[in-house]
Amino acid sequence: MAAGVGKTYRMLLEAHAEQEADRDVVIGLLETHGRADTQALAEGLPVVPQRRVTYRDTDLSDMDLPAILRRTPELALVDELAHSNAPGLEHEKRYEDIEDLLDAGIDVLSTVNIQHLESLNDQVAELSGARVRETVPDSVLGRADEIVLIDLSPEALLTRLRAGKIYKPERVEAALNGFFRIENLAALREIALRQVAEEVESKRLVTEVVGTREDLAADLPQAVGERLLALVEPYPGSQRLVRRAWRSAQRLGGQLDLLWVAPPGREPGPEQERHLQALRQLASVLGADLIVEPGDDIPDTVARIARERGTTYILMGRSRPARGFARLRVPLPQRLMQALPGVDVRIVADRSLRQEKTS
Repeated sequence: MAAGVGKTYRMLLEAHAEQEADRDVVIGLLETHGRADTQALAEGLPVVPQRRVTYRDTDLSDMDLPAILRRTPELALVDELAHSNAPGLEHEKRYEDIEDLLDAGIDVLSTVNIQHLESLNDQVAELSGARVRETVPDSVLGRADEIVLIDLSPEALLTRLRAGKIYKPERVEAALNGFFRIENLAALREIALRQVAEEVESKRLVTEVVGTREDLAADLPQAVGERLLALVEPYPGSQRLVRRAWRSAQRLGGQLDLLWVAPPGREPGPEQERHLQALRQLASVLGADLIVEPGDDIPDTVARIARERGTTYILMGRSRPARGFARLRVPLPQRLMQALPGVDVRIVADRSLRQEKTS
């Protein structure tokens, strides 16, 4: 749920257990943050030295991916999954390095905080008031064979923080007044518990249907899956809608499409193009499809695309207030429900507005 709960420490314990079982274990990258207990536990484990990288006259150190691939251990420890690599290395993000290790047949233990999952970015920002910039696609977590939740009560974590076991003394007061407020930690803990429960449940269902009953599953008719369609526009608030829609798709076990009904014959301006590119990037990270469809009549265009894609669930943000004669038209949600009687329509609220009104 947060820094300081003991993720790296637990990873090192797992590594020693694997080493005692005669597996070839190496530390590919370890971030101890100066914590004496963590540094002591790393002793006895082979280390692949980090490499030096010079960027804009600054010397940086980072994981030496080629050296680990040459070393070909059975298990590599790679701390801080969401970390961004030093410029000029093979990949921009550390999770991409891990994918290379996995593709080479090397098992990996890594660590991550719940706030670094891309689909939770808005939710965490609403809780903490700070936007997390380093994120990983949720699919990276989904690829894990096993997820271990390192759970700690918020009170115990704050005790560790005040005792100087997480940050240096000069950083403690700022942390207590910022991210480490007890209400933040309690909410992040709940999110972490829910996330792990969902991951475990999804893997359990796959194991039951495909693993232990493969002979029966092959003969059973396949259920019709959910397919969600989120209506977006090239402006910042759409990213919040996309993340909420993706979380809904994961819970329903469905696919997610994004649709922008663009005004025909009108090219996006520079600002719109920038937001559209951000939507494309987010869709790529989450594994969703972004469709840009010109259309004068939004309900007709949405209904046509929904039928073509087999949509069962439409999500949209709140419409802007209508002006003039537009106020006499039937609202978009009602028009969609009339055009698509077998499709659910959901209006996704902007929770940040609720917080502004209550503050």
